[in-house]
Amino acid sequence: MPDGTATAHTLWPKLATMLSEGYRLDMLRKDAVAALTVAIVALPLSMAIAVASGVSPDRGLYTAIIGGFLVSALGGSRFQIGGPAGAFIVLVAATVARFGLQGLLVTVMMSGVMLTLLGLLRLGSLIRHITDAVTVGFTCGIAATILASQLKDLGGLTLTGVEPGPFFPKLFALGQALPSVNPVAAGIGAGVAALIFLVRRWRPTWPGMLIAVVAAALAAFVFHLPVQTIGGKFGGIPHGLPMPALPPVSLDLLWLLLPTALSFTLLGGIESLLSAKVADGMTARKHRPNMELVAQGIANIASALFGGISVTGTIARTATNVRAGAVSPLAGIMHAGFILVFMLVAAPLAIFIPLSALAGVLVVVAWNMAEKKEFAALLRDWRTGAVLIATFGLTLVKDLTWGIVAGCLLAAVFALMKRFGPAAKA
Repeated sequence: MPDGTATAHTLWPKLATMLSEGYRLDMLRKDAVAALTVAIVALPLSMAIAVASGVSPDRGLYTAIIGGFLVSALGGSRFQIGGPAGAFIVLVAATVARFGLQGLLVTVMMSGVMLTLLGLLRLGSLIRHITDAVTVGFTCGIAATILASQLKDLGGLTLTGVEPGPFFPKLFALGQALPSVNPVAAGIGAGVAALIFLVRRWRPTWPGMLIAVVAAALAAFVFHLPVQTIGGKFGGIPHGLPMPALPPVSLDLLWLLLPTALSFTLLGGIESLLSAKVADGMTARKHRPNMELVAQGIANIASALFGGISVTGTIARTATNVRAGAVSPLAGIMHAGFILVFMLVAAPLAIFIPLSALAGVLVVVAWNMAEKKEFAALLRDWRTGAVLIATFGLTLVKDLTWGIVAGCLLAAVFALMKRFGPAAKA
């Protein structure tokens, strides 16, 4: 079977290619098992990411269902799983805080259009040339920001004012609120994180996140624990998908949202292609970067129409899909279907999930996202170390766009110095 290298730059979905090669019943069985496995992982994670992003948990589920379906149906990777991603938490939360939910939906749609255009213009390969130092720098910066954003819910803290958005002011405000810590909430959050790590270590094939969240919800319900839950904050989760609707749009709003949409587009393109590249490394196959960007763009437009948040390829869920035995994009399509079934059947139970439990899930996500070994290795060379620190530091102090732009510019300067400097002439 060809690995896809010869057609890597064509604009043709992998699903169509796979179906033209023939699809057998044994392949369907493997895809169904993988789809169920990934859906079990994606269910609590999608809700946790949505809550951390400043929106209700059902919007994370809409994103996983609509976005997950379209990314797999139209994408350039056989194994990519699309949905809400932890990397977007900071961007989405800041956009909601500044422009409201309707502004977020317009931003996601704009980003979808841009991603689609990038793919149609065959610019997917350019994004993949971003250096490892920049990628690791902004990834670790996002991980640290996610961790900081979860401390309030993790400890059940009560702030005297609005929680600051910037990293260091946030830590200062949370430090002042430490006397208000809720020991029960903190215990649940820490217990959820610990249980996920333990299950991953001793029973790696078990759905640790789902087990931990269900256990926390049962404990909160049975013992009437004094913690804030999804039901207490959001009032529950709908039993199905909403009808698609176009958010209010004006030229002035589009212009105002343009810088934010560019940040969404840059992060979405990088995350999706990195995820597809990880799947390539695990399967010895080759994804189609331009088709992948087109699919991500269409998925984001559709997600916004259904009230969802930003969609991207998710590395952890894609890797889980491969390890669970997926052989085609139908696994990703079925994973979206399973999440929809879970939403229809189990929506009433979600109201008992403590917010500190979802914070515990995202603490694990942040820990896994931080590329600690790669960070240390890149520091050994002063050039890559400078690019890494610049990207990491500006991602924390300013935002993701500043970090990526500064890191790329610094990397370019070092590359030119190496090529045209005295050492090169010698």
